[in-house]
Amino acid sequence: MTASSTRPGPTPCAPRSAGAYAPTGTPDSPVPGAASYHRLSGLTTALRVRCAPPRRGDGWLPAADLATRPEAVRELIAHDARRGLARYGQPLRPDVAAGFGLHRFVWPVSLLFTLPWFLERRVPLLALGDVSLRRRSEAVELTVRPSGFVCLPDDPAAGSAARTVPDGDALAAELRCALGGFLPPVLAAFRPETRRGPRVLWAMATDAVVEGLWYAGGLLGEPDRARAELSALLAPGEESGGAGSGEPSGRGHGGGRDEPACAPGAGGGPAPAPAPFTPGAGFAPLAPACTDASSTDRSRASCCLVYTVDPEDMCGGCPRVTRS
Repeated sequence: MTASSTRPGPTPCAPRSAGAYAPTGTPDSPVPGAASYHRLSGLTTALRVRCAPPRRGDGWLPAADLATRPEAVRELIAHDARRGLARYGQPLRPDVAAGFGLHRFVWPVSLLFTLPWFLERRVPLLALGDVSLRRRSEAVELTVRPSGFVCLPDDPAAGSAARTVPDGDALAAELRCALGGFLPPVLAAFRPETRRGPRVLWAMATDAVVEGLWYAGGLLGEPDRARAELSALLAPGEESGGAGSGEPSGRGHGGGRDEPACAPGAGGGPAPAPAPFTPGAGFAPLAPACTDASSTDRSRASCCLVYTVDPEDMCGGCPRVTRS
């Protein structure tokens, strides 16, 4: 695949040796989501998560810089422009390189939210100022510093270290809300470089969120559950604005550790999700005889435009094909 992966990850690999990378957040860490991050980092060398304050220098980029320093956005895009030139032997169009850069930021960072929800039924509360990223040729490294989390009433931390919601539907709404509060300043920062409007940018973000957790579900040996839960998470009618609403209605966190992007609604329930994610996760129903989720593609909500540099290298499920 090119700008994205539309299939779940491979069969989980064996744990690495003691001399390999060891994530800072261990399963018994009090940091929200640490157990999930530790588990994922043990299954792949492509994504490494440390529970630590944001870093700067030696290739590290605080995510908050994307909202305040246009040159930080251009640095990420230049990385993908170089990779594109090396792969295709010709330069990517600037807006295409920017689209790749946006996807390759949102794809791993969204897992900081979706993976604890998938594995622990906890939704970390994160601002841009809580995350930093370092991209290398062989891996993406992240640091994360959650300020708290939302959970269900039967969670051991309920009533003390976390805010609770009554059921799984409410927790899914909190996840959409958390992502919807985190992403707007990132999309706004990339918008001039991608030359795409809010609706397309949110479609790109939807693809990155879906493909990230589906990939992780494959690594964990649970691609079918990932498909089902992503489909329910983004089922039509769940969003407050819908994909056609244009500008997001939620408040972005920006670079600081501010109040959550959406507070609990009336009666203590969650507020509606603020971001106009594209409705539906794009998965086609599995045939009755099909038990292998990896045998089907999903229809993506956006096109990565890789055809502009290599017409033969189309993403699986590209809307230019599936909607023709």
